Amino acid sequence: MADRRLQVFSTVARLLSFTKAAEALHMTQPAVTFQIRQLEDYFNTRLFDRTHNRISLTTAGFLVKEYADQIISLYTEMDNEVRKLTGDVLGPLVLGASTTIGEYVIPSILGEYQANFPDVAVRLHVANTEGVLHMVEGNEIDIGIVEGPVGNKNLVSKVCWDDELVVVAPPGHPLAEAETVTVEQIFEYPFISREEGSGTREVIHDYLQAAGRDFSDLNLIMEFGSPESIKSAVAAGLGISILSVATLNKELELGLLAKVSLDAPLKRPFSIVYQRQKFRLRAMDEFLEFTEAHCVQKQAGS
Repeated sequence: MADRRLQVFSTVARLLSFTKAAEALHMTQPAVTFQIRQLEDYFNTRLFDRTHNRISLTTAGFLVKEYADQIISLYTEMDNEVRKLTGDVLGPLVLGASTTIGEYVIPSILGEYQANFPDVAVRLHVANTEGVLHMVEGNEIDIGIVEGPVGNKNLVSKVCWDDELVVVAPPGHPLAEAETVTVEQIFEYPFISREEGSGTREVIHDYLQAAGRDFSDLNLIMEFGSPESIKSAVAAGLGISILSVATLNKELELGLLAKVSLDAPLKRPFSIVYQRQKFRLRAMDEFLEFTEAHCVQKQAGS
């Protein structure tokens, strides 16, 4: 019900990109441009300066953004309060998940949530932990679920459950039959890692540092952006790695990989994050309650 032109304008003003705004709004770029031009025609002034493929807000643009954000926030609050009275849970819910969680954990959670709340339109963005936190900070997503601790004081962060990271090797590897693996043993073999910005990589970095060793001393031969690529490389005998146990079910059942715990177990939290000051839609509240209940069950069963 809120003016679509204001919604489009607010998104462009936040991202300072017609292309990114079109992606976020699931619109074509010409459609976004048309909405902005309509608003500029209405006010009879430019709201954006366009120079060298970059845009910035004009003085009028800053003023319109200030009021547009207030109008959209008030509309959202009104809509949410009415839904509380009627008992409806609907509307858009934009989530972000770090790679391990997005590929192996959240699909089952979303399946159950959508079965309970079919009128909520859920969109999921999967990126590494750093990328998801940036999306939460930039108000591009409502809720993020990430790997590892979150230090940003502007975000609410709640630990969901603890995930264990284990050494992964191909069957027949010298480490595959060990009861546990020491930190020093990791440095004896070619190592395959996640990319920089990955929560998994950050946790491994901190673990090694706490043990008096440096991540840069690993015999790092490959870096990949997903656990699937790492598992394939390890199964092919190219090296060892450290991955979440949540990613290994299929490969362990098929005998493609072996897992061994570290002698000082390596665990990291999966955390739910959202903006501290963000107005929470009922769909967002319901998802938080639903996910937290799922986490309690998961932790009890782990």
